Amino acid sequence: QVQLVESGGGLVQPGGSLRLSCAASGSIRSINTMGWYRQAPGKQRELVAALRDSGSTNYADSVKGRFTISRDNAKNTVYLRMNSLKPEDTAVYYCNADVMSWAEPYFRNYWGQGTQVTVSS
Repeated sequence: QVQLVESGGGLVQPGGSLRLSCAASGSIRSINTMGWYRQAPGKQRELVAALRDSGSTNYADSVKGRFTISRDNAKNTVYLRMNSLKPEDTAVYYCNADVMSWAEPYFRNYWGQGTQVTVSS
């Protein structure tokens, strides 16, 4: 009933920028935390950034000062602006959100399908 769809990944040179988008759709009553995770080959999935509906944020130390998370509540969309990209940022980036649908009176955690970000010259 709820889907998260990411877009905006691709190939970029070191030092470049990308903006990822993730739109939640379906029978949505409320969204709490929205965030981005990433998983590089052979590594565990890790939190990149999270943004609560209160406005508070969490960032991985490795991206602080380079990445910015934001959201448009009217569009149920979260963004990740990535600047000064490094080869070590190469990974599949996954959107994650805690969503309450009209069908269930509690929050459920959802994942997007992932979008590839490759930083290489």
